[in-house]
Amino acid sequence: MKASAFVYPWDVVGDPGAPARLAGLGVQQVTLASAYHSTRALTPRHPGHRIVTAEHAAVLYPPDEARWKGRGLRPYEQSWVAGRDPYAEAAGALASAGLQVHSWVVLAHNSRMGAEHPETSVVNAYGDRYPWAPCIARPDVHAYLVDLAAEAAVRPGASGTELESCGWYGFAHLHAHDKTAGVGLGDAAQYLMSLCFCPDCRAGYATTGLDPDALAAAVRRALEPVWAGPGSGAAGWEGVRALLGADLADATRQWRDQVARGLQEAAVAAVRREAGEGFQVLLHADPASYRTGANAGVDPGRILATADGVVLPCTGGDAAREAVLGPFAEPSARHGGVLAANFSVVGGMGGSPATLARDAAHARDLGATEIRLYHAGLASGPDLDAVREALTASG
Repeated sequence: MKASAFVYPWDVVGDPGAPARLAGLGVQQVTLASAYHSTRALTPRHPGHRIVTAEHAAVLYPPDEARWKGRGLRPYEQSWVAGRDPYAEAAGALASAGLQVHSWVVLAHNSRMGAEHPETSVVNAYGDRYPWAPCIARPDVHAYLVDLAAEAAVRPGASGTELESCGWYGFAHLHAHDKTAGVGLGDAAQYLMSLCFCPDCRAGYATTGLDPDALAAAVRRALEPVWAGPGSGAAGWEGVRALLGADLADATRQWRDQVARGLQEAAVAAVRREAGEGFQVLLHADPASYRTGANAGVDPGRILATADGVVLPCTGGDAAREAVLGPFAEPSARHGGVLAANFSVVGGMGGSPATLARDAAHARDLGATEIRLYHAGLASGPDLDAVREALTASG
């Protein structure tokens, strides 16, 4: 299967040996960040630094002033990688080593936007804002994300793109000095904590026949036993329905699914208009449409009829892979498209590079057509040795 490794421009810029080292892993492609959220990243092999601190969400290229002039929401520029266009510099170096390049675009995840434009953030049933999570039901946020997708995806040298966080973001979020694990929340409780009650979402709930104030009160009541006890392990959509009540849960999902589909379809269409023929558009996705985060929830049939494929989280055991890949089997047979199984190969972050060959073979048996490796810049030397051995063994 075709293999692609995720990297940041700062893994390549200033390191003349990086492209050949990446090509030597046995990958055919690199997925290179062009728009990314804040992070603190280790660079264990770079000759000039060991830590890069991306202080805020930013684009790693110069944004088009004509596109963004006069707009309240616009991309932030980066200052932590040398050069005016580190994405283009890195992409050119990778292409010179014989590697294809996809752009990697993070959309609805932007803490700086939430800090400077708090009205754009998701607001939970308690009135708490999530500054990392732009509410995609807001028209201004939708318009910003669609234009960002088009601009950040279609960069010089890219033959395709992978759109991350192209949907709802919510409660779950890696955060500095995080202290939210005192009460365990399964994905059902996390869904309730991710429901947005900003003015646009309140109006949206009303279109499904819901009273938004009554809904917010119902969410708080449903969560009271969770806060009073050790938490909730309720999982799956039936877990959400059990906590909130079937009718209320289904009505919220109706609204949120509609909003997410609208963003996904508009973003894909905008990228295609910008790029022209032959440019591949993939989404980082989860087959359960109610899920939030980097792998945004999608309807498998709809998304494979819209985009050229999906990148799916496949780190974990056999059952977890089956749960993620299985729902795409029938739509994939109908529509075709890429099913890329994404594996963490960073042992220190829970990845298992030693089992990559076996796990990738299992994913292929479940219908995966490609694999993704997260993340070649962050991984240790022994992790990358294991990746090289796995890709060599698989041919």
